Amino acid sequence: MISRRRLLQHASSGFGGLALAAMLHADEAQAARGGVLAAPHHPPRAKRVVHLFMAGAASHVDLFDHKPALEKHHGEPSDFGEHVEAFQNGLGPWMKSPFRFAPYGECGKRLSDPVAPLGDCVDDMAFVHNVVGKTGVHSQATYLQATGFQRPGFPGAGSWVGYALGTDNENLPTFVVLPDHRGYASNGPKNWDSAFLPASSQGTAVFPQRENPIEDLRARADFVTPDGDRDGLDLLDRLNRRHATERLGDSRLEARIRSYELAAAMQLSAPEALDLSGEPKHVLEAYGLDRAGATYPSTINVPEETEYFGRKCLIARRLLERGVRFVQVWSGNDNGFPRRNWDSHEDVERDHGPLARGMAVGTAALIRDLKQRGLLEDTLILWTTEFGRMPSTQGKKGRDHNPYVFTNWLCGGGVKGGVTHGPSDEWGYKPLDREHPTQVYDVHATMLHLLGIDHERLTVRHDGIDRRLTDVHGHVIREILA
Repeated sequence: MISRRRLLQHASSGFGGLALAAMLHADEAQAARGGVLAAPHHPPRAKRVVHLFMAGAASHVDLFDHKPALEKHHGEPSDFGEHVEAFQNGLGPWMKSPFRFAPYGECGKRLSDPVAPLGDCVDDMAFVHNVVGKTGVHSQATYLQATGFQRPGFPGAGSWVGYALGTDNENLPTFVVLPDHRGYASNGPKNWDSAFLPASSQGTAVFPQRENPIEDLRARADFVTPDGDRDGLDLLDRLNRRHATERLGDSRLEARIRSYELAAAMQLSAPEALDLSGEPKHVLEAYGLDRAGATYPSTINVPEETEYFGRKCLIARRLLERGVRFVQVWSGNDNGFPRRNWDSHEDVERDHGPLARGMAVGTAALIRDLKQRGLLEDTLILWTTEFGRMPSTQGKKGRDHNPYVFTNWLCGGGVKGGVTHGPSDEWGYKPLDREHPTQVYDVHATMLHLLGIDHERLTVRHDGIDRRLTDVHGHVIREILA
């Protein structure tokens, strides 16, 4: 009887033939793409996740967490009432936000001017203002938010979700990552690595604005021919079978073979998912994509941030529609100058203004689009950053790191809209109730709960320890559940 690998290999020449043959084996593919959970632990409210990550540390007190005390005492010496360990030299006078705040929605949530486009959505959003971190170091704090641990070697949150639930589309990855168009944030691909989970759960990075959005999906060299491709696959098949025979029980080769099959299928499905040419004009305009071919200045600016973030948000919607389980959208790359991330040590208004406006336009369009299509009710949107920024001044216009409190918000599948949970203190320096902060473990536990997963029961034995996304912590934030 002909094997699956042999049929995939000989169905036709090239990866296009591999894709066709893979689709003919839908039943086997269905089994391969299923998650480890035969059924959810409890009825899920959400089926999929969009994770919006603001790299560099977005300032809560300049976006979502309005602080009248900073306006009243602007310019006065900052007095925290305790010793403060600053990351650099950010303990100057109290500094009010350079942005005006105004109330929005029936809930009256106050937002700053740059994120005003989200005003139409606040009645669907739940803000958590008492999130605390463990470190003011970007790389460690980013790991903590992205993987649940502040050191490398642990799976990304999307890898855990894909591992548990699998995918609804065998032709696309379970976990797709849309990095900033300028490059990776701190830690790069390690933020969405599969680590000790199966390799198939690793995030697939897609740069939609590049000529080649998915690296190595297609051969770019003109000397690659269908015959050569077929011969190479034949050799690879023989080597793989020999390798597997000598290493029974090792799942890594099977995972690698599945990744090649997925790559083959993606050659047909990914270009269509990334092609926005069929989207109506009003949809493109809503996402800020009405300036095709525009050029931008070297300084950070609103139109550029709006176009690039909006493009990722629209592609996220298209991926979710096609069965991708977890889409991670990044804003901001690693440290560099001129500043192209949220790490506004020098000038909050200069950096946060364009970044926040671009994020808000794309995110608001995504929320409205999902809602109009009936997808928001079972799609969870989570907005986060690695830590916040200090309410005191660094230099004349900047803010230093603040891991002591910052903001997350959630929207969609199973979330109670129009609510604010866990206030920060009057300055936005620490949680108002310091004994009961919200930790990233709680946010991750809540995300898994809404997906029908008990975070304490999704474990993998590694190095003699039952590892999980929430480590040994985490409580579901029930106050924000619908």
